[in-house]
Amino acid sequence: MLGVTGSIAAYKAVDILRRLTELGAEVRVAMTDSASRFISPLTFEVLSGRPVLLDEYREPNGTAIAHIDITEGLDAALIAPATANSIGKMAAGIADNALTSAVLALGCPLLVAPAMNDRMFRNDLVQRNIRTLQEAGVRFIEPGIGSLACGTIGKGRLADIDQIINELSALLAPQDLAGKTLLVTAGPTREHVDAVRFISNPSTGRMGYALAAAARERGAEVVLITGPSQLVPPQGVTVIPVVSAFDMRSAVLANVERSHAVIMAAAVSDFRPVQASTRKIKKEAAESTIALERTEDILQELGAAANGRRLLVGFAAETDDVEQNALKKLKEKNLDLIVVNDLLKTGSGFGTDTNAVVLMKRDGTRIEVPTQLKTEIARRIMDSIVELMRKNK
Repeated sequence: MLGVTGSIAAYKAVDILRRLTELGAEVRVAMTDSASRFISPLTFEVLSGRPVLLDEYREPNGTAIAHIDITEGLDAALIAPATANSIGKMAAGIADNALTSAVLALGCPLLVAPAMNDRMFRNDLVQRNIRTLQEAGVRFIEPGIGSLACGTIGKGRLADIDQIINELSALLAPQDLAGKTLLVTAGPTREHVDAVRFISNPSTGRMGYALAAAARERGAEVVLITGPSQLVPPQGVTVIPVVSAFDMRSAVLANVERSHAVIMAAAVSDFRPVQASTRKIKKEAAESTIALERTEDILQELGAAANGRRLLVGFAAETDDVEQNALKKLKEKNLDLIVVNDLLKTGSGFGTDTNAVVLMKRDGTRIEVPTQLKTEIARRIMDSIVELMRKNK
């Protein structure tokens, strides 16, 4: 069930509905009367293919109790956007409209995404109401910071739609990684030449961040070790920022012992300058060549020390002899699973929202995953990790 309340952000609920239906969800929509002043219920009816619950006293089916009927068989409920008024009513158990009446009849997890003026969100009474609902098991998505309808800038914008969809997916995901700790590396590393120049690669960190989110969805405690990235880390994960391959190795080794699985999705630089300057090297004073040395091979070190107590997952981004090179890496680095990525394939590689991979396991199993969003690729990878964990018990 998607609940929509009277916020200027109500128009974003249309995109949420569209995204959910594209993912295969059957969505029932309930609106407050105030929400219908911002956007027509007809829009939601057309997109959902179902009548919208707006006024429980004017439902065409006189034999059904509308606010009860809409909650039957639900897997999850989402209220986005949620106003301060509706949050207060829910916290107090008030059921004076179709949506708040339906909320009291829910028998499934509830996720709430607030949207309001920043001063309203910070108000002690609003925060008390949020805490009351959280104590009752309701999950909240923190609003974003940015320009608000009143013209000010502050914390009160409806959370990013991708974040809302991911949080909802977490509610529906099996909690088969509860009690497990997963270490995930993501993003590029930077090997500085001088104070302003460095050697790096085009990795954005999207794949690693998606894997961290997928692991958290399934109940894992997640440690995300990330190189420089512009992405917002998933909520609920421990983030350790690093810059160089040396930094990443130190962070990985400091956290590996408590991990049940290590997923090395970072694009770690293979080389660094033998000698880096802490000052900017002027062009006219620079040498025409730079001497390089190999960086630490973190995956090789982890594989050499593997004792069967934790799962080790690597990535291979290749342009030639893709699967042969990946298979060689799988064996030489003593991996349980390797995720193979053909950089020349359309829709995959660095800087894209999508990817296409092949999963290769130690036992010779090969799983081809066609081009799709990296968030979905991450969930497929996590399926294989869970399966391997079960076999290794």
